Amino acid sequence: MSSRIEKTPRQLLPESFVLQSWEELAPYFEELEQRNIASVQDLEKWLKDASELESVISEDASWRQIRMTCDTQDPKLAESFEFFMTQIQPKIQPVADRLNRKLLDSPFAKELDYDQYFTYLRNVRKNIDLFQESNIPIQAELNVAQQEYSVIAGKMSVEVNGQEYTLQQAAKFLEDPDRSLREMVYHKIAQRRQADRASLDQLFDRLLEQRNQLALNAGFTDYRAYRFMELGRFDYTPADCTTFHQAVRENVMPLVDQLLEKKRQELGVDRLKPWDLEAEPIGIQPLRPFEKGSDLIEKTIDCLRTLDPFFSECLSTMREMGRLDVESRKGKAPGGYNCPLAETGAPFIFMNAAGTLDDVTTMVHESGHAVHSFLCHPLALNGFKEYPTEIAEVASMSMELFTMDHWSVFFPNPTELKRAKQQQLERVITLFPWIATIDAFQHWLYLHPGHSISEREAAWLEILNAYTSSVIDVSGAEEYRAFLWQRQLHLFEVPFYYIEYGIAQLGAIGMWQQYQQDPKAALMNYQQALKAGGTRTLPELFKLAGLSFDLSPAHIGGLMQFVKGELEKLDH
Repeated sequence: MSSRIEKTPRQLLPESFVLQSWEELAPYFEELEQRNIASVQDLEKWLKDASELESVISEDASWRQIRMTCDTQDPKLAESFEFFMTQIQPKIQPVADRLNRKLLDSPFAKELDYDQYFTYLRNVRKNIDLFQESNIPIQAELNVAQQEYSVIAGKMSVEVNGQEYTLQQAAKFLEDPDRSLREMVYHKIAQRRQADRASLDQLFDRLLEQRNQLALNAGFTDYRAYRFMELGRFDYTPADCTTFHQAVRENVMPLVDQLLEKKRQELGVDRLKPWDLEAEPIGIQPLRPFEKGSDLIEKTIDCLRTLDPFFSECLSTMREMGRLDVESRKGKAPGGYNCPLAETGAPFIFMNAAGTLDDVTTMVHESGHAVHSFLCHPLALNGFKEYPTEIAEVASMSMELFTMDHWSVFFPNPTELKRAKQQQLERVITLFPWIATIDAFQHWLYLHPGHSISEREAAWLEILNAYTSSVIDVSGAEEYRAFLWQRQLHLFEVPFYYIEYGIAQLGAIGMWQQYQQDPKAALMNYQQALKAGGTRTLPELFKLAGLSFDLSPAHIGGLMQFVKGELEKLDH
């Protein structure tokens, strides 16, 4: 398999076309709207032309967002993004709806290959059902407002020992054996977040109000129902999410308690505090797998090469194309992402590396997304590449686990490699309570529109406390816990996107089980599922990967015991 990726040749638009205004774009939409479709072959050609137009627009919008998140302090980049969202996107939506209706109204739609087009046409029907002209200006405002979070967070920094650090860089000190240093830095980071607490509360109130109005305008009782449809959650319900939350409490929290009690004993402290959770015992230095961003990229390419040469070639191609921005710096938006680029194919990885193990897992995580983008690029229509977010996260989280046996490039010392694997598997378990916390909080938020800030705080603390281990002593940090949710950018920028990580982690553990038994077969199943893009339903994609789509407590409990067993092997 080759990682060579080529820009899809244009048939409808000139190769020289660059999106600068609606007036230049409109004639292409008009031609598609007015074109006569006299056969199923005509319809398939029309679909390919529409897909080309969609890809060009999608890539243009993606680059505007990428450049803005790479430098939130450049007003021209923010203006470029805002121009697209307020002057172009609102004009696209009505005509895109008309094109969707033209497709479904065509008598030849029934002649399209069912297996290939089922999920695509299902998404088209969903988009028609959701479209509401009165929502266009609200969506334009939301698209701009949601990015305010990155602007606010991108400015956050603290001073430690006379030097300025972004919050991501400062988090390294939370691994330091010096407990007093950890406590000091923990408070500095929390107090810096607290300084913008009111601004973020006000921003979130605006977002909540606008999102609720979207739902009401479209005829939904609440935003949760609207967003579940918008996200294409055809295969599970809010009730299934509640079952997942319960399974985490029953099957994961006891394991978290055991891990944290072990941590407390290793650190030799009477009470485990929030600033102890990432720490190493005295005498053991924190893991430092790389020094700078270029080092991280090079080592990740080497790591992936020993797993599967195709995976490393994908990342090498991205490096050659300038599609990696991995180091943390002031003015850069927080978080990390892999952004698919629909026309040219090779995606863009953005993250905030500071030299920690978490950065390694983030890098291989985003590399899993990137491989997914490469594998999907040959699909005929842009809509075929719109895969469910749950399988997208299986792609990334499986890569975290697949690569562990190849981490010696980061940790040549066998003792450090073992520690890194232990920390990664512990994270697989301890991540579930935070996923359940964020997801449960979102359900409360959107089922209680119009709530006050104090009501939101109370609800948050009740949910947070339900998923916080009793081993952690939070005294002295209570005031910070009340706004801890504000560190999760998904709440601001991609609402309701978080349960996906839980569903995908279950899939990733299943993929890793396969890999333990037969690495070659597991990687074949993995790539087979990813190649299908969005042309299959979510349960079908899981089946292609050799997985079962199962959120039951029994299934989750079994996977947790497997991870626990693997951790115990490392202890011996």
